[in-house]
Amino acid sequence: MTSSPLTGAPPRAPGRRLLPADPLLRRLVLMSLVNSVGDGLFVTVNVLFFTRSIGLTPASVALGLTVAGICGVFSGVPMGRLADRVGTKRLLLVVVGPLEAVAVLGYAFVHSFVAFVALACVATALSRGAAAVRSALIARALPAEGQVRARALLRSVMNAGLVVGSGGAAIALQADSHAGYVTMLVLDAVSFLGVTVLLAGLPLAGNAGAVDAGAGRAPGRRRTALRDRRYLLVTALHAVLELQLAVLTVGLPLWIVLETEAPPAMVAGVNVVNCLLVVFFQVRASRGVTDVPSAARACAQGAVLLAGWCLIYAAAQYGPAWAATGALLVGALVHSVGELLTSAGGWTLSLDLADPRAHGEYQGVFMSGQAAAHVIGPLVVTLTAVDHGAVGWVVLAGVFALAGPALLPAARGSLSRAAVRVG
Repeated sequence: MTSSPLTGAPPRAPGRRLLPADPLLRRLVLMSLVNSVGDGLFVTVNVLFFTRSIGLTPASVALGLTVAGICGVFSGVPMGRLADRVGTKRLLLVVVGPLEAVAVLGYAFVHSFVAFVALACVATALSRGAAAVRSALIARALPAEGQVRARALLRSVMNAGLVVGSGGAAIALQADSHAGYVTMLVLDAVSFLGVTVLLAGLPLAGNAGAVDAGAGRAPGRRRTALRDRRYLLVTALHAVLELQLAVLTVGLPLWIVLETEAPPAMVAGVNVVNCLLVVFFQVRASRGVTDVPSAARACAQGAVLLAGWCLIYAAAQYGPAWAATGALLVGALVHSVGELLTSAGGWTLSLDLADPRAHGEYQGVFMSGQAAAHVIGPLVVTLTAVDHGAVGWVVLAGVFALAGPALLPAARGSLSRAAVRVG
């Protein structure tokens, strides 16, 4: 019997387990599942809770969440640096997890716009910072050869958890009561505490524990992410590819309802197709991504598919309902494959181009790039596809088609520079 490529544990027997046999990866999977179920509960009901229970207007909610998103962009780097100093597990266990639970419960006591914005900023900063710290934890806990596949598995589990959470939140939506919404907040807070309990038992033994504890004492000159221009370039280019999320969640629903003959239910249909493909095929899509060159190629190929996805959606405007529906389903398939490839490539680029002695800071920079894309994404999509129709979709396609291939030379340059500095 051979051992696991992650931590040396025996491999999982096919068809006999739903969870990995490796104890470290199994614990990470459970953490991801619990966290994402809580996220699904909260994300599904939060806007209605803010408007119907707190009494905020939709415009004020949008403004508050935008301000909070900007705060989240700037939280990754300081949180990552703190993790490099005190340890990723310790920071998540003692500080971040409990504070996230307190923050989400705090929404139940908000009764004004100012209090809402302040709490949303704190909650979002914690959430974005926690994402960077968790990424650094995985980078230090798992051997390099198993990280991309492990992250793919975790992303699949995360999407499955979001589906479960969203389904559970449908009960609160149907009841449409203050008590129902607050119950979702409480369950989300419980999920944060559950992740903290699971984290406490995370078996960071042997090399994994040593790496986390001694990351700052490795020989050689330590690099600084904010001064690593090549890494910043790779981060920025990959952040452009992250605009696909805003296209999916903001641009596409408006496009389907306002500009095509497809039934409005296709908004949900496209999202279901995307989510299911991520759940079932993210691990498979990551198999060919083993190093920086293959990761850059995956991003470039995925970007071309994202560009084609935009053109397919643009074409959905022309034709009867059945043709528009078919185009949207084909577009959802193309988009999902592109997203799978760019995600797998992005994980490897963010890890392999980073200084292993400063994984927290580097992951903070990379996650901040993604957060920035998520903040400005709705505006970009609105100014292109929503406001200018087919022409706007073509512009978006061009943006993806240029950013993805540009990662090839950028990643090569960053890898060469990192090798010189470490050497």
